[in-house]
Amino acid sequence: MIPLRPQPSLESAMKNLPRSRPFLTALLIVLVLPSLVLARNPFRNAFFSRYPAADGTQLKVLPSNSNHCGVCHFDFNGGGTRNPYGLSLEVRLAGGMSIADAIADVEFLDADADGFSNFVEITDTVSWSNTPTFPGLKTSNLGSVVNVDPADLTPYLTPSGGSDTTPPVVTVLLPAGGESWPPDTVQAVNWIATDDSGIARIDIFLSGDGGLSWKQVAGNLPNDGTYAQYVPDLPGTNSLIRVLATDNAGNPGSGDSPSAFTVESLVGGIVPTTLRDFEMPGTQPFESNELEDPSAVCIACHGNYDPAAEAYHNWQGSMMGQAMRDPLYRATVVVAEEAAPSSGDLCIRCHSPGGWQGGRSLDTGMGLLNDVDFQGVQCDFCHRMVNPHYVEGVSPAIDLQILAGIAAPPTEPANGQFVTDPDPVRRGPYSDVNPSHQWLQSDFTLSANLCATCHDVSNPVFLAGDAPGKYEVDALDAVRPDDDKRNMFPVERTFSEWSASEYAATGVYQPQFAGDKPDGMVSTCQDCHMRDVTGVGANIPGTPTRSDLALHDLTGGNTFVPDILPDFYPELDVVALQAGKQRALVMLSLAATMELSVSPVDGRPAVVVRLTNETGHKLPSGYPEGRRAWINLKAFDASDALVYESGAYDLSTGVLTHDDDAKIYLIEPGISTRLSPILGLPAEPSFFFPLNDTVYFDNRIPPRGFTNAAFTEIQSPPVGYAYADGQYWDDTQYVLPLSARRVEVTYFYQSTKKEYIEFLRDENHTNNLGQELYDAWVAHGRGAPVAMAQQSALLDVSDVAEDGGVPRALTLAQNYPNPFNPQTWIDFSLPQPGPARLRIYDTRGRLVRKLVDEPALAAGSHHIRWDGRDDMGHDVSSGVYHYTVKTDAGSLQRKMTLLR
Repeated sequence: MIPLRPQPSLESAMKNLPRSRPFLTALLIVLVLPSLVLARNPFRNAFFSRYPAADGTQLKVLPSNSNHCGVCHFDFNGGGTRNPYGLSLEVRLAGGMSIADAIADVEFLDADADGFSNFVEITDTVSWSNTPTFPGLKTSNLGSVVNVDPADLTPYLTPSGGSDTTPPVVTVLLPAGGESWPPDTVQAVNWIATDDSGIARIDIFLSGDGGLSWKQVAGNLPNDGTYAQYVPDLPGTNSLIRVLATDNAGNPGSGDSPSAFTVESLVGGIVPTTLRDFEMPGTQPFESNELEDPSAVCIACHGNYDPAAEAYHNWQGSMMGQAMRDPLYRATVVVAEEAAPSSGDLCIRCHSPGGWQGGRSLDTGMGLLNDVDFQGVQCDFCHRMVNPHYVEGVSPAIDLQILAGIAAPPTEPANGQFVTDPDPVRRGPYSDVNPSHQWLQSDFTLSANLCATCHDVSNPVFLAGDAPGKYEVDALDAVRPDDDKRNMFPVERTFSEWSASEYAATGVYQPQFAGDKPDGMVSTCQDCHMRDVTGVGANIPGTPTRSDLALHDLTGGNTFVPDILPDFYPELDVVALQAGKQRALVMLSLAATMELSVSPVDGRPAVVVRLTNETGHKLPSGYPEGRRAWINLKAFDASDALVYESGAYDLSTGVLTHDDDAKIYLIEPGISTRLSPILGLPAEPSFFFPLNDTVYFDNRIPPRGFTNAAFTEIQSPPVGYAYADGQYWDDTQYVLPLSARRVEVTYFYQSTKKEYIEFLRDENHTNNLGQELYDAWVAHGRGAPVAMAQQSALLDVSDVAEDGGVPRALTLAQNYPNPFNPQTWIDFSLPQPGPARLRIYDTRGRLVRKLVDEPALAAGSHHIRWDGRDDMGHDVSSGVYHYTVKTDAGSLQRKMTLLR
């Protein structure tokens, strides 16, 4: 006997339905309570109305469950998780289609990816002996069914037993041979494909070596006899086109071009790279099903219910969600393509994985990408990722089959070498869920190795030479000899920096990053960039409240692009983007801490600024071009006149002054003396990232756990600067004028700088995107830097220590996090014991809170928490507040922002 699930009463179920969503309410009545509305189920009625010949067959009646709902549901009593066919209908219903129109629209899809269209499975009773078969079921998902005997289904999963074993006959008409196809053009491919069973699909392949190897260039086409084929940058004088036809009986047949033709080499580019130079392992184009549109599918259950915890709102405001739209990124790709043709393929893999695996990155200039591709790093991608290293007893068992089914499994997670489940099966860390879609529990979503896929990036054109830091070009228009990222030039090493840090080894107590983790320990990328919160993961009634729900904010440090995105895409949610920017500001305020110490140099006051890296990677990290951080120090005399400044930045021009004392943290890749004469470009730091083969300078602050040997091994050592093993801070001394009495010190971060924006404008000879980016940069404040840490200090030069050499200092740091909600921390230090007051005021000067009011406070550092409440214990409203520390030595004041 198959146990049947008890059905809820109509009254109890209706109480739990969401009242503000008419569509979801109607859908839940049908899907959750099928036994109550079976007689008038509009889905069943519409399905058998379209396919009357299937009425009364196994698609409706089975020995273990008569009158079942298994065409759409894994639960044959109805409700719960929908199978791939049911999901394809759900997507269209969410988009506004009627039930009948949705059923018609999916007719020629292959919902369960078993090689047969839904139409064939449901209607073709001539070619097969076991049809109709279930359009949403196959052997690999049979284990998901309930309330039915699986033995009843086994004969009806995939069409079989057909007498047709004759493959289609295919004749390629064009290209006929002798043609010359320029790359980056569209050329006609014409064919004739015939078969008694009819043609189910057409796939097109290109060979540049006379048929020894093939690359798929189009897939799942109708048998129209013609296709406008985009010509990728795969030159060859012995090129062939192959048209592969699959008939409705599953028999494949192919035909090739009558004779060879030529795919020309691309004209232009500083170096003659081709698409072959950037081919790498992993799921290849056309090897996986298309990704779902999150704005049509995922939002239905994971959005519009709690902006503080839900996945959709936070993802939408993140740079992951905007990775493909990012105008700075797209302008970079245009210039990169001009310098090294087809290098954009390396970028599209990670910025639009759906477009890449869908085959629309053949145009590496981004011209083939569709609207869903511009959703960037989206839900269906991350939640279908497969660990490329199968772990017995940990990885889902199906992963062995998936990895065996791809042509080139990756050896390590890097360079966008991802593997995705070819079926629409989402994965995540919880085992106690019952979503409407197919689901597998997988810990890979919690692993930093998932993040490594796109946060360790190398240029495969340059291979490691005979000495550390030396890279050579082995050959062009050729696939690399191996896929080891350590044998390629490092573009980004954020993941590797983490892997060689204390965070990866043991974890670090950093409660400011840890969210709701009770122990305050952080270790993986997700711990900080998707911190734990308390909430529900979906808007479906009964979804459990979790205290370890990963917030899908994916927050980094980009504060510039969220401001300019609406200029390019007015339809975007500005509220979500600005919320993402505010989260980035908070993240930056937590990423570094500052300490000031005072000591004289040759009788003059001097300040030592210590910056401590609180992150799990270098500070700053990530894409090198344009990013920088620096110290701005201002000294004032007794009358508050400015007498010294280092690291001055002009907001009106975007110019950072490189004075003799300036400390600027950045990495400067560039073109080596070896490569310079070959390219005809100067041997110096360069913004042409696909041409850079060396690093001239890197003084970015390493993370906890740093050793020079380990960071040399991961290709991210300091260059032109020195850090001792174990050092995760940097000290900078400033010798000040004799008249200096007070200093203001700010550690600034800037997402991109003026020189890089101008480079992208001036080096773009393809379109106007560089100029449009420049105009947006000007209109939005020239990418103004943001403060990561700030401190003020009073220099008491009259009161010196007994050794006669150390002037005393009163210091007040910028609160952190800032902006904050609901609490923040304020640090200050006293040069000597004495009375001290720390108070909060609003912008009108009214006293809000007395935090410290001591007649004799000890000398040294003090760490004070403000909970966002006034002296009466009431929560204060959002806004700007001033905090002031007063002592006998003087007073210092700073501002902070509370965002409720």
